[in-house]
Amino acid sequence: MPSSVDLGKKLENVVFKLVKNGRYNSKSEVIREGVRLVEEREKRLAELDKALARGIADAEAGRTYPAEEVFRELRKRFSAGRAAKSKAQMKRPARAASR
Repeated sequence: MPSSVDLGKKLENVVFKLVKNGRYNSKSEVIREGVRLVEEREKRLAELDKALARGIADAEAGRTYPAEEVFRELRKRFSAGRAAKSKAQMKRPARAASR
């Protein structure tokens, strides 16, 4: 089904430049790519909405942890990860100077 769109001067200029520079072969290609990107974003937003709904349902059902407990666990994991990284860096042999 053919469509007609009014992009306004600013967006029309963007489309024109994209086609003129050879990035796209036609205005239609630019519009199709734009619609595909909007579709992808909408899918990601729908997934985020579902995740938020699950989180809210968990909170309302009392399936939560005290913030202090969560932060304590994160600090412990972060400290352990940083310590392991430091040890790994200490074990690496020094690199020879490039000639």
